[in-house]
Amino acid sequence: MPVALYPMKFRSILKQVLWGGSKICSYKNLDVQESKVGESWEISDVKGSVSVVAEGPLAGMNIDDLLEKYQELFVGEKNYQRFGNEFPLLVKFIDAEQDLSVQVHPNDEMARKRHQSNGKTEWWYILDSKPDAYLYAGFNQNTNKQAFFKSLNDHSVCELLNKEMVQPGDVFFLPAGRIHSICSGIFLAEVQQTSNVTYRVWDYNRKDANGNLRELHTDLALDSLDYHHYKQYKTLYKTRLNKQIKLQECSYFTVNLVEADTFMSFDYKGLDSFIIWMCVEGSAVYASSKKHKGHITRGETILFPACDQPVAVIPEIDRVKFLEIYVE
Repeated sequence: MPVALYPMKFRSILKQVLWGGSKICSYKNLDVQESKVGESWEISDVKGSVSVVAEGPLAGMNIDDLLEKYQELFVGEKNYQRFGNEFPLLVKFIDAEQDLSVQVHPNDEMARKRHQSNGKTEWWYILDSKPDAYLYAGFNQNTNKQAFFKSLNDHSVCELLNKEMVQPGDVFFLPAGRIHSICSGIFLAEVQQTSNVTYRVWDYNRKDANGNLRELHTDLALDSLDYHHYKQYKTLYKTRLNKQIKLQECSYFTVNLVEADTFMSFDYKGLDSFIIWMCVEGSAVYASSKKHKGHITRGETILFPACDQPVAVIPEIDRVKFLEIYVE
């Protein structure tokens, strides 16, 4: 008889990059001394970086093994029919000590044709930022391929981009095709499709550790960009204690914000999906439908399988805040 599924945490997959900083390891309370850590992949099914269960009877199994063995019990019947033996989301923490490149990601159709991959729609929740920190999301005017190509040649591309000053709690949705860049001094949580396809558009003429300019993907990017200007790029919302506040809903994922200062119960009847909690503040004890109990604290991510969803959370000390993620 197979081991029953339970709420599980995964080993962090740390990514060292030239723009990375020093916040992730301390934020997650990791006993490692790594420099230039730009990302912690919390749950991933990207080839070469597949998450492994950290604890419990299934420790050491990776997410592909779980999908093959437990199928709809793990992700939900509809999700298994839709995605098969591929986990549909990649969730991560990102620490930008320096500017990331200006970039764009292709949609599903283009990514499958060119790379045999999913497209990449993503979403950001700002956790911390230095004073005057900003990011780029979308264009500040309608433009076109010819005008944008000219801006690349004369190094004026940032003049076409929508610049957003940020503070903790800000939310941005980045559908495939939307140009963007996380800039220096921003620490955030990201939810995205399972994909690692990125077209680097502009990199400030920056050189890598070997003194070489980093590769740009101009032709691919030009065909992938949405050149329209949109009225609103930042997601507006109102916070409420002890409620599930919807921050994003799209065909790829739903993200809610939960901030609790007292016992809070959950009812997911009718939701045919796994549920991910990314804890971004405080700590709490949780209980699941199969009577599993556990603890989650800031910087930790836990996945509740579709057959064992959460039913309650009790904050410790003051309050707990987490992102709640699933696929409808």
